[in-house]
Amino acid sequence: MEELNRLSVPDFKNTQKFPLTLVLDNVRSLHNVGSAFRTADAFAIEKIWLCGITGRPPQREITKTALGSTESVAWEYAASTVEAIGQLRAAGYAIIAVEQTTGSQPLPSFRPEAGRGYALVLGNEVFGVDDEVLALCDAAVEIPQFGTKHSLNVSVAAGVVLWDFLTKINMRQPVNPVK
Repeated sequence: MEELNRLSVPDFKNTQKFPLTLVLDNVRSLHNVGSAFRTADAFAIEKIWLCGITGRPPQREITKTALGSTESVAWEYAASTVEAIGQLRAAGYAIIAVEQTTGSQPLPSFRPEAGRGYALVLGNEVFGVDDEVLALCDAAVEIPQFGTKHSLNVSVAAGVVLWDFLTKINMRQPVNPVK
């Protein structure tokens, strides 16, 4: 790990995080959940909310794809996504759905505000972000796609959106390697 210049789990936990949180709204695939943890670790985001039927660690399929990141990334379970959004909104987060819906804007045109926390809601693999949850979001963004399919795997979408947000806020809010 030292040769790769990787942080230990305790060092990662003490590292300043980007003001981003993932909210998994009834994600059914445990592999998607594990991949979300791994991506959250890679991009040093604050937390993952696991909501509704979304699986929680420890489970073999999550562990397989998370590669230990369930130990480094903070997470919390909420029985409903509405409950999680209520807590995030009370903490000052902007709630952004990652969904193709009426009124969604292309991800490249979305500009996060400096210093603001964002909760990015990703939905169920078949049904997307629940309509009740969409109604509570401040905005919706969609990833432009140019092929015959009009959806991405949940874990792929998480990676694309997190990378986009980080490239837009990174110049304004650098992460300190270790406090």
